[in-house]
Amino acid sequence: MERTFPSLLARMQELKDLQGVIGLATWDQETYMPAKADDARAHQLSTLQGLHHERLVDPRLGEVLAWAAMQPDLDADQRAMVRVLSHERDRAVRVPHALVKALAEAQSRALAAWRQARKEKRFALFQPALARILELRREQADAYGHEGERYDALLEGYEPGMRVERLTPVLTALRDALIPMVAAIAAAPRKVPDLFEGRHFDGEAQWRFTLRLLEAVGFDLEAGRQDRSIHPFTGGTHPLDVRLTTRIDESNPLNALFSTIHEAGHGLYEQGFAEAHYRTPLAAAPSMGLHESQSRLWENVVGRGRAFWEHFYPSLRETFPQALAGVDLDTFHTAANRVSPSLIRTEADEVTYNLHIVLRYELELLLIHDRLPLADVPAAWNERMRRYLGVTPPDDTLGVLQDIHWAWGEFGYFPTYALGNLYSASLYRAAERALPDLTERIRRGELLSLRDWLRTHVHRQGFRLPAEELIHQVTGRGLTDVDFLQYLRGKYSALYGTSL
Repeated sequence: MERTFPSLLARMQELKDLQGVIGLATWDQETYMPAKADDARAHQLSTLQGLHHERLVDPRLGEVLAWAAMQPDLDADQRAMVRVLSHERDRAVRVPHALVKALAEAQSRALAAWRQARKEKRFALFQPALARILELRREQADAYGHEGERYDALLEGYEPGMRVERLTPVLTALRDALIPMVAAIAAAPRKVPDLFEGRHFDGEAQWRFTLRLLEAVGFDLEAGRQDRSIHPFTGGTHPLDVRLTTRIDESNPLNALFSTIHEAGHGLYEQGFAEAHYRTPLAAAPSMGLHESQSRLWENVVGRGRAFWEHFYPSLRETFPQALAGVDLDTFHTAANRVSPSLIRTEADEVTYNLHIVLRYELELLLIHDRLPLADVPAAWNERMRRYLGVTPPDDTLGVLQDIHWAWGEFGYFPTYALGNLYSASLYRAAERALPDLTERIRRGELLSLRDWLRTHVHRQGFRLPAEELIHQVTGRGLTDVDFLQYLRGKYSALYGTSL
């Protein structure tokens, strides 16, 4: 590599292209890949990831990045590219190759053990594999380096710049506000039954309706597509090739509707990066929490709002005249926002969801610090479920074994879900200040003004700034639970006829 910015840019583009092909292979693995291709795809992904890692840790890249960091004539975007890629490379080179291989092997074994443990509903079958994962993740955290808090080093991989010292008070305050709110809703005189029990919603009709929703929010179907998967996700190769998936359940259309809107939020972010940033490190969200804020904003704040359904519900009733016969807008809207503490995180409503996240965060801290014997994890999980949500898992599969993240070794990932919820409320409030008639626009089905506001203030910024710095720039303040709690109290006090 030459010590020139064009040479450095070429390496950035090569790394981004490899990430794109890895993303495409991963997306295909979850959608269209034949069942017998598992081993072949594992080898292909391993080869591609190995190539990416080799190019990332190349000593010549380190030399050119060090040179570029000292150049006074780089513009702001070029300096940001150097900063972001240097951070990624610094973390990669600190982890010994032997540890990378040991983690990959441990994750493979942990996934197999987790699946068997779920099948037999016995955490003990997963425990030895989890012990190995934790041992290696602690070693990895120490290799990355930290200032006395191991979890910070792991959190950095998903939420750069966030620290336990900053995060814990926010999530603890959120927990302490949500627990009485959930109890107050449960005691409210107004009850919300399960609207969809015994009804049937044709799968193909649901599919067509989800495509209409994608168009309405401004997702470009010529620069992306939607397919089906068991677990909805967003992937792809490039801002002009963004892949979404959704899940169809013929007994409940909310799964497809809100999965599509949620993934569309992610997809709009991916499609919204500035063209000048394509194939560079700046075509990325500065954190998983900020990325999640876009999906939660569209799914919950907009998609579960009454104004949204004032426009779209007549079309939904026309699509399912039999299934929704006698169901008026108020009944549907209330059902779409039904609060009911659940055992399963992915099925949780927006009031109880963050309690699932806080529970996992608290246990992760104990585990990374080696302050909770693994044999006691199911009991610790169940005790928090009772205390926070008032429900008790009947077995480990519906409790401590429900998420795949620990089998993947993804310690530090869960908090980003809660951060996404908090950021979403703050961003939407800022959008309302900038667009005073936003609710009326949504009521008319005019959603592109919100997409364009987010595109300008969030999407096109890419990774120019750290996440919380960008949030502060857009909203006037950083991470806070104030806007989120105000949003929940206003919405659910009205829905349940009680003061929260």
